[in-house]
Amino acid sequence: MSISRRTFIGTGAAAAAGLTLVPTAAEAAERLVALGGAPGILRSKGRPCVVASANGIRGVAVAYDQIKAGADPLDAVIAGVNIQELDPEDQSVGIGGLPNEEGVVQLDASCMHGPTKRAGAVGALEDIATPSLVAKAIMDYTNHIFLVGAGAKKFALEMGFKETNLLTEKSRQDWLRWKANLNANDNWLDHSDDVKIKFTTGTIPMLGVTAGGDIASVVTTSGLSWKIPGRVGDSGVVGAGQYCDNAVGAAGSTGRGESNIKICGAYYIVELMRQGMAPQQACMKALERVVETTEARLLDGNGRPKIDLEYYAVAKDGSYGASTMYEGRKFAVCDANGARLEECAYLYRKELRPK
Repeated sequence: MSISRRTFIGTGAAAAAGLTLVPTAAEAAERLVALGGAPGILRSKGRPCVVASANGIRGVAVAYDQIKAGADPLDAVIAGVNIQELDPEDQSVGIGGLPNEEGVVQLDASCMHGPTKRAGAVGALEDIATPSLVAKAIMDYTNHIFLVGAGAKKFALEMGFKETNLLTEKSRQDWLRWKANLNANDNWLDHSDDVKIKFTTGTIPMLGVTAGGDIASVVTTSGLSWKIPGRVGDSGVVGAGQYCDNAVGAAGSTGRGESNIKICGAYYIVELMRQGMAPQQACMKALERVVETTEARLLDGNGRPKIDLEYYAVAKDGSYGASTMYEGRKFAVCDANGARLEECAYLYRKELRPK
């Protein structure tokens, strides 16, 4: 049965999921044992479960309710991140995101659907408010995984997405402040009496597992504020910003994307869980790997990174965890106990953060 590309928006991936044979828990356990992993990761003790960065506290509740109602896990988590993409007060995602150095908002996103083993991604997308849905459209309707720039926008418009002015007045004023204070010798008057100039690497990843153990992941962002035009961070890179395997679990990240891309962080965490590590343990191990691969210019005198990076993970059994480079971060989770914020595990205490 063919589906018109014009009918994409608002449709789910449930029909496609039903066409794929998913291994049983027993079969997946046998594979884990053969790889030296632990079958205990497949115990059903906390499903369904949805995990996200702290700014996803509203979204995890929405996604959880949809999963409980029988929605496809990818449709559910995308609905969760759409809340932030469409919120002009969130200056790190979608509408209102802080722009690049030329004052243009460019968005990245990627997603994976565990049951069908498919993925989609978009980078440097302009004028489209919901890059997560564009990534899903790439997954559903093309033979590709990753579209960027002008080609990504052309594809989105052909799929029926509408152009939106993503630069809000609030974010435009922040860009002007940044530009004015960039160089004391330029012709822009500095605004030293203004509020502190903003800087963000903000993002929202969301990971979900259903009662039956199907998994999906998505991540979306406006990326590093004031970035060089065309920069794509880890959110647009499948295996870095997010990754899922229906037999194991899913992971995602926020923070300095360049550091995460180098270790393929989300993929690395899922592979560690495949070997038997608990989600939080795997997230912490990934942070240690980031430290090992951080170049000298980004380290303080004691070898500690001058960057922020967070990882989030959920296993097939519904267990979950999150970790951050420096103490003080929280993350969002929703399960049978409701939506809430929990403390991230951390690699270094906050007082050790480089000044």
